Amino acid sequence: MDKPLDGLLVVEFAQFMAGPTAGLRLADLGAKVIKIERPVTGEMGRQIAIKNIFVDSSSLVFHTINRNKESYAANLKDQEDLKAVKALVQKADVLIHNFRPGVMEKFGLDYENSRKLNQRLIYAVVTGYGNKGPWANKPGQDLLVQSLSGITWLSGRGDQGPVPFGLAVIDMYCATHLTQGILAGLLKRHKTREGCLVEVSLLESALDMQFEVLTTHLNDNHTLPNRSKVKGAGHAYLSAPYGVYQTKDSYLALAMGDLKKIAQLLQLTGEDFENPDSWFSKRDELLIQIGDRLAEKKTQEIIDFLHEHGVWSSEVNDYHKFFKSEGFKSAQALQEVTLQDGRKITTTRSPYHIDGERYFSAKAAPQVGEHTLRFNDEHLINI
Repeated sequence: MDKPLDGLLVVEFAQFMAGPTAGLRLADLGAKVIKIERPVTGEMGRQIAIKNIFVDSSSLVFHTINRNKESYAANLKDQEDLKAVKALVQKADVLIHNFRPGVMEKFGLDYENSRKLNQRLIYAVVTGYGNKGPWANKPGQDLLVQSLSGITWLSGRGDQGPVPFGLAVIDMYCATHLTQGILAGLLKRHKTREGCLVEVSLLESALDMQFEVLTTHLNDNHTLPNRSKVKGAGHAYLSAPYGVYQTKDSYLALAMGDLKKIAQLLQLTGEDFENPDSWFSKRDELLIQIGDRLAEKKTQEIIDFLHEHGVWSSEVNDYHKFFKSEGFKSAQALQEVTLQDGRKITTTRSPYHIDGERYFSAKAAPQVGEHTLRFNDEHLINI
């Protein structure tokens, strides 16, 4: 079955997380994605490891983000290599880069010059904080942007300091924005026959991630987030019962719900459970009372009881329990990719379903320059 982006050529000048993740999404949807890498060492993300795990001389996380792509090794300071890369850009549908402001200009690969090479090109850029302004040259890294943007004051308890997410959430969210922008650009090109410039930044993605709470902050006398001091509280802006609770044998999560009804089911009494205003103003006191009652019960017992009465709740899994669950198994979320030497890596598949079909690909991340010879000048016409 053909994929939606079959036949599209993407040239990726990107490293680390946000840009390459957008390239991965396009590759999973059928595009041919060619990474432009420096010879021998490749992009810097090959050396950024999680838990110091490397496979075939590149970090495991690099393999995760760059599966299903091809690699063209080029020294952009070498005129012959630069000429070959520009020939690729002439043929490309999409160009992605996340270099610092000024780098692509140095090689004549900025938007204006690339547009002269290829008027139909969708030119997609990720920056940390935009190309202009006082922060333009600050390092655009996920933890730093989390810290600058206020996100670290949303998790954890009120008696803690700032708490960052345990994921590169801004990189991933920004990659989604970039992918959406590229797809919108392709639709625009279909109508106008001309390409366009798509720009996203980690900072703006961090702001968009917080649109609910920032809107609340801006329209609530600029009051700062009020994190609960109760262990397991789930949200600085939501009322009781939202949070995670320890039970007699494990943990249980309660989402939003009618606290009056929940209190009746748990045989909890008091005016504060009757008054919706108190669910916010007396949040911590109510969380403690709910927690004390749930601690008397086993998780599955209370979940079955709450589900029977339409209350949203869930067990709290670690990865071992999650991977054994029927819900995880039915999602068919994992796949194996095969390295050049025959070894296999287990990773996640594309999240897309198109016409009821899940997308899998056994193609591993490329070795540095693995496909250079296939895309030299005399073969470009066949791309």
